[in-house]
Amino acid sequence: MLKDALGGYRGTVGELSRIIEECPDNAEAFYNRGNARNCSGDYDGAVKDFTMALKLGLRFRESITAFGNRAMARMETGDPEGAMNDFSEIISRKPNNRRLLRSAYMNRALLKDKQGDEDGAAWDRKMASLCTLRIQQ
Repeated sequence: MLKDALGGYRGTVGELSRIIEECPDNAEAFYNRGNARNCSGDYDGAVKDFTMALKLGLRFRESITAFGNRAMARMETGDPEGAMNDFSEIISRKPNNRRLLRSAYMNRALLKDKQGDEDGAAWDRKMASLCTLRIQQ
């Protein structure tokens, strides 16, 4: 989860819910409430909020993070297929942040391992290691 510079999320679930009531097309409010819900263990609520934020439209950086955070929440709710789709979306968008890209490959590899897709998992680990090499250069 992303925190602001002070170490807290941008509002509580209650505060963000009030903002959403007043402005139901505020993608950033859904995104922030998804982070707050995720942090408090409300993974189903977080998935719904991240989904709505993505549907309404986020900037590129926030959308990449929303996919990653939603994937992690989906793993908590027992939706590995949804999580894999979210990690795949991050990979297909090719963010410049190699650490995020590496994390998406590694998490997708773990999910593929659990599904018995050893070749797919090996490929994802190889791609993650290439991201690591680029980070170190």
